[in-house]
Amino acid sequence: MELAFSSMALPFLVCAIALLLLYEQLSYLRKKGPLPGPTLVFPFFGNVLPMILNPTLFWRNQALAAFSSGLSSNYLLGRFILFIRSTDLSHLIFSNVRPDAFHLIGHPFGKKLFGDDNLIYMFGDAHKSLRRRIAPNFTHRALSTYLHLQQSVILSHFSLWLSQSNPQIPIKLRLLCRDLNLATSQTVFAGPYLSDDSRRRFNTDYNLFNIGLMALPFDLPGFAFRRARLAVRRLVSTLSSCVSASKTRMLAGAEPSCLVDFWMQDEIHEPAPATEDEIGGYLFDFLFAAQDASTSSLLWAVVLLDSHPDVLGRVRAEVSSIWDPLTREPISPDMIREFKYTESVAREVVRFRPPATMVPHIAGKDFKLTENYVVPKGTIVFPSVFESSFQGFTEPDRFDPDRFGEGREEDQVFKRNFLAFGAGPHQCVGQRYALNHLVLFIALFVSLVDFRRHRTDGCDDIAYVPTIVPKDDCQVYISPRFPGFSFSSSSSS
Repeated sequence: MELAFSSMALPFLVCAIALLLLYEQLSYLRKKGPLPGPTLVFPFFGNVLPMILNPTLFWRNQALAAFSSGLSSNYLLGRFILFIRSTDLSHLIFSNVRPDAFHLIGHPFGKKLFGDDNLIYMFGDAHKSLRRRIAPNFTHRALSTYLHLQQSVILSHFSLWLSQSNPQIPIKLRLLCRDLNLATSQTVFAGPYLSDDSRRRFNTDYNLFNIGLMALPFDLPGFAFRRARLAVRRLVSTLSSCVSASKTRMLAGAEPSCLVDFWMQDEIHEPAPATEDEIGGYLFDFLFAAQDASTSSLLWAVVLLDSHPDVLGRVRAEVSSIWDPLTREPISPDMIREFKYTESVAREVVRFRPPATMVPHIAGKDFKLTENYVVPKGTIVFPSVFESSFQGFTEPDRFDPDRFGEGREEDQVFKRNFLAFGAGPHQCVGQRYALNHLVLFIALFVSLVDFRRHRTDGCDDIAYVPTIVPKDDCQVYISPRFPGFSFSSSSSS
C-alpha cells in the first residue's frame, strides 16, 4: 500500500516541480520583455555563480548587452534584475527615489545586513530632516577640524609602511589603505571616544562585515552573511556609546573635536533629536560610505599617477610650490584650496574609476521607464555610475585631469554624467570631505614617498571587493623621498 502510494506521489511531485520551474522561466521572460539578456536562466540561482566568480566579466557583459538600448536584464537568486547603461535613464531612477517608486538599497540584500532604519532606506520629510541635521557636520569649520585629524592618521600610516618596506620588494597597498581609511574614519567620526581596545574589536567586526558583503545571503549560523549581520549590530552599539559620551561632553560646553561632536553640538538643541542608537546607526552608514569607496580611490590614484608620469610631475610641482614638508608645518585648509591641479587629478580619478560602479535600487511599483518598457514591481535596478563616467566627456577613455581645470570644467559641462557621488535626494552629503581626503592623500604621498608599480600582466584590471580595486591589490615599491624625515613631528604640528 505504502509502495503504491509512493509510486503514485512521485509523478505528482515531479510534475509540480516541473510546473514551478516552467512558471519561473515564463515569469522571467515576461519581465524581460524585449530587453537583451539570457533567454533561459538556471532555476532560482539564475546567474549568481558567474556573478560571484567573475563580477568584472559579468557586469561587462551586462554593459555590452545594454549598449544599444541602454538596458539589459538578468536573474539572480530568484530576483529579476535590470542593468542601466544610459545616463538619462539612470537619472530617472535617482530622481524617483521615494516610497512608491524606487528604493535605494545600496546592496541587493542590504536591509537584512544594515537594518530597516538605515539612512539608505529613508524617504521624504524624514530623510530631508536628517540631511538638514547632518549639514553642520560638513561646514568649512568642521572640514578644517577633520583635515588635521586626517593628516595625522595618513602620516602615521606612511611612517609604518615605509618602516616595513624594502625598495626591492613590492608591497600590496589595498589592505594598507583599507586600514588607513578605517583608522581615519574612526578618528574623524568618533574621535577620542574609541579606546584602543574598542578600535581593535571594531576592526575585527568591520572585516567580518566586509566579507559578508560579498557572500551569499544565507542568514544561518556559520555563514559569512550571518557573521556580518551580527558584526553590524556590535559596530552600531559601539558607535552609539560614542554618541552618548560626545553628548555629555558637548552639554558641558566643550569645543567639537570630531564629527560626532559637531553633530551633538547641533543635536542637543533639536526639539526632538534622534536616539543615540539611531545616530550610532547613521554614523555606521557614514563609515561604510567613506571606508571602501575611499580605499578604492586612493589605490587608483597611485595606479594612475604611476602610469602618467607627466601628471605626477605636475602634482609634485604644484604641492611643493605651496607646501614644504621639511618646515614641519601641516597642510592647512587654505593650502588644500590652492591645490587646484591636484584636485582636478582627484576628480579625474573618481570619474575614471568610480569606486561604487553601480547603485542598486528596487522598484516599489511598476514604473514606465521608456516608451517600450515598464520596470516590473520588485525588480532590482542597477544604474551604472561606471558607464555614465565614460559618456559625454571629451575622450572619456583617456585619463585627463585638465578636463576639470579652468576653461574646460567638464564636471559642470557634463555634470549629468559625473555620478560618482550619486544624484537626486540621496546624493552623497560628504563628497567635499571625500575629495579633501583624496587630495590630501595624493599631496602627502607624492611629496613624501617615491613609488613604482610592480607591473604584471593584468595588474591594472578591475576587481570587485565590493568596490573596484586593481586586480593585483596595487603592488608598489616604495621608499622615502626624504630619508630621516620625522613623520611624527609633522603630524603633531
